[in-house]
Amino acid sequence: MKKIVLICISILLFISACKKDTMEPLKTVDYVDLERFMGDWYVIAIIPNFIEKNAVNGIESYSTLNKDGVKIDYIFRVKTPDGKLKHLQPKAWIHNRETNAEWRVQFLWPLKAAYLIIDLAEDYSYTVIGEPSRKFVWIMAREPELEDELYDSILGRLDQQGYDISKIKKMPQIWE
Repeated sequence: MKKIVLICISILLFISACKKDTMEPLKTVDYVDLERFMGDWYVIAIIPNFIEKNAVNGIESYSTLNKDGVKIDYIFRVKTPDGKLKHLQPKAWIHNRETNAEWRVQFLWPLKAAYLIIDLAEDYSYTVIGEPSRKFVWIMAREPELEDELYDSILGRLDQQGYDISKIKKMPQIWE
């Protein structure tokens, strides 16, 4: 079952990456200090795909593998904080070494999808990951919640980048 899920995610991301768009390319941040970026990120909001549709308590963790590689561990529960645990481990590579803001992620060989860091707090307290088709987005933070004003400003910037922000849904972060 896990293999089928990974195949479906890979195909969706690959098709999205190959599709010709009339929109301007997504603008990534100027530079990402990889050492500061590594670690745990709570998933605050997403444009849900069929895998994450009922996700709760999502955490994406990054660690450096080698010069260009990044290990990704993405865990979440299904429907409730004690629901079934899902654990995805795609492979990732830094695609643009000048900025470190453009990666390639592979859920299933040989398909790779663009993974773009399009927003990042100066203090690395939140980040936003996008992909060229704008069908997927992940708003993440170092803490399990963001202040409403900050969240709204992130949504405003996503709207300016061409995202349909009505599709963005908060992921419940319920830690007791």
